[in-house]
Amino acid sequence: MALVKEYISIEEFDSKSYQIRIVEPIEDEKAVLTHYLHNIRNGVAKYYKKDALKVLKIYLEYKQENHISIAEEDAVQQFLFEVENVSFPTPENYTFKFIDLFAGIGGFRIAMQNAGGKCIYTSEWNKDAKITYRENFGETPFGDITKETVKNRIPKERIDVLCAGFPCQAFSIAGYQKGFSETRGTLFFEKPLENVKNLVSHDKGNTFKVIVEILEEKLGYKVYHKVLNSMTHGNVPQNRERIFIVAFDPKKVKNYKKFKFPEEIKLTKTIHDFLEQDRKDDKYYYSENHPYYPELERTITKKDTVYQWRRVYVRENKNNVCPTLTANMGAGGHNVPLIKDDFGIRKLTPKECFAFQGYPMDKFILPPIADSKLYMQAGNSVTTSLVERISNEIIKVF
Repeated sequence: MALVKEYISIEEFDSKSYQIRIVEPIEDEKAVLTHYLHNIRNGVAKYYKKDALKVLKIYLEYKQENHISIAEEDAVQQFLFEVENVSFPTPENYTFKFIDLFAGIGGFRIAMQNAGGKCIYTSEWNKDAKITYRENFGETPFGDITKETVKNRIPKERIDVLCAGFPCQAFSIAGYQKGFSETRGTLFFEKPLENVKNLVSHDKGNTFKVIVEILEEKLGYKVYHKVLNSMTHGNVPQNRERIFIVAFDPKKVKNYKKFKFPEEIKLTKTIHDFLEQDRKDDKYYYSENHPYYPELERTITKKDTVYQWRRVYVRENKNNVCPTLTANMGAGGHNVPLIKDDFGIRKLTPKECFAFQGYPMDKFILPPIADSKLYMQAGNSVTTSLVERISNEIIKVF
């Protein structure tokens, strides 16, 4: 068989011509293949190998029909380069393994990898978040973790840390159905509410009670929780309070009593460390004929402040930090952050929003999807620098 050197890509799995060709698709094809490739140099690959090679075989048959012959070994090497040549590759010398549930765009993954971890499984249901995740980590997350088929993809392997920016409802359902009980190691969660008090008071306190009861009484974990602010504990100038829950299995982690949340640190960065200085696209600026412009011009007067549009008025943040980023920033809702620069009054760009969440913008790639989706991803994310500090405290206990 004559071999043709041909550029191939995992993204081709999404093409219309490929989808038409597939008679019996394997669920989460890209996830299976990329998880296999990410673990091809360690024993975890065996959990994905069978289906990954089946995916590869179907793909090569599709290419053959298009008169392109590629040896399996060549395809593996090309795909391997694609998943490893990314902004945030797996550390070469990792010291623990973790899984990333409700993964979003990878805030926990960046933090855990920086702490020396190797991710062996990830799950996220939102299709746009999965695009951003794969762009930066070379791995496509599996889908909805509440589905048995997705849960069954979790490797039957020692897992040291489980990360999840979970929705309360999903956790409650999965917990009562013992959705996490098969996973051994440390449970590590962050709940991205707009107001942390909502978690404690939601459903008259029953939501938080359920979370703690599941972890302590049903699963036998020892639970620590604390409200931390990105600007006081993450050295990021964003006023973002979130409740963090860390739970240890006392049978696996003997030193769990030594855990403590990170101490408050001095905020050394200002908003100007995160704002872009050049003129942005016109779509981010308010024109003079905008109905809100007179009010914006009257109240937004300083260049060292991030303001908020609160439905009908402008709120000045006098502490010189960014207000809490929310998922509705791109939908014209309240809380949209505004600044005054040398060129006018404008919204924060998606890139700036990611920067205010601790993402290293010299490395983190924003895919070509709608700004509204990117704003939502930034608002739903965690502050990576703060999660990394918590991660380091967990590793100390290990």
